[in-house]
Amino acid sequence: MVTKYPYPKPSETKANFNNLLKVLRRQKPERPVLFEFFLNDPLYRLLAGKGSEELKDDKPYDRERLAIQAYYNAGYDYATVRGSQLAFQSGSHQQIQTRSLNDGVTIKDRKSFEEYKWPEPDDFDYNMLVALAADLPEGMKLIVYGPGGVLENVIALAGFDNLCLLMADDPELTGKIFDAVGSRLLRHYEKALKFETVGAIISNDDWGFKTQPMLSPADMRKYVIPWHRKIAAAAHKAGRPAILHSCGNLDSLMDDIIDDIGYDGKHSYEDAIKPVEDAYEELHARIAVLGGIDVDFITRSPPEQIYRRSRAMLERAGERGGYALGTGNSVPEFIPHENYFAMLAAARG
Repeated sequence: MVTKYPYPKPSETKANFNNLLKVLRRQKPERPVLFEFFLNDPLYRLLAGKGSEELKDDKPYDRERLAIQAYYNAGYDYATVRGSQLAFQSGSHQQIQTRSLNDGVTIKDRKSFEEYKWPEPDDFDYNMLVALAADLPEGMKLIVYGPGGVLENVIALAGFDNLCLLMADDPELTGKIFDAVGSRLLRHYEKALKFETVGAIISNDDWGFKTQPMLSPADMRKYVIPWHRKIAAAAHKAGRPAILHSCGNLDSLMDDIIDDIGYDGKHSYEDAIKPVEDAYEELHARIAVLGGIDVDFITRSPPEQIYRRSRAMLERAGERGGYALGTGNSVPEFIPHENYFAMLAAARG
């Protein structure tokens, strides 16, 4: 069936990472810029097109090569990769669509903290960031993300309820857990930033609920924000921008994100919290606004409506710059392909 918004032709794309850099500097890019944290496996294979069937995930870096080709064909100036297999191992979780933040608790007290086998970034192989250089089309760069973020990993290890109790009962141990996670994530990014293929980093760390941060602003500033400040500083020291991907209502922390930590771009927006149009008007002079076309909206709306909203958002940014088009969070499998392609089409005019 022929649709109005078909899969984009690879010949229509020409990568230029400098355009994303202009967005992150809150400048006007030479053309509309796309931004997405991640897509989904069927979409990666569809976008990668011919030859993707040869990438089986059973050879070194085949998954990353698939992502590079998919991002390039869709019109992005970069591809996101993790950089290594570094991971914080927590307890088992039920394999369901959603799970409790109290599931899989591994660190409950000082004894379990001392017994936990912490992964060391220096023990992991980051050579993919060299090996993938040959697969990067001209003009593209890699953006490295983490194995979760500072708060996400602490919650995964300690459980949300238990973490709240620890903050009250044993703040010293709480600080040690955050430091153990934060220091290793910092080292992860420091290692990745040594490679020329890396154009930026994403610190992916969901901080909030629909109405507020998961922890009080005071506790965020005590335990979480100091490590994000160090991560952003490491990126800037290496001459690269740092992006925060974080869901939730972070209004009470935006000054920290921008003025204290110094993130160059903020990703993840939701209409139920604040439509990206409003967020852009509030923030674009201070931090780049990335994505924001609400996931529920793009899932349920007709393609023409998605195209119109996406075009309007690009026109809103217009001469002011500091915006890249994308979904509010990511592209899960339940988003119809034509709906996603309608958003991409808006960037092509």
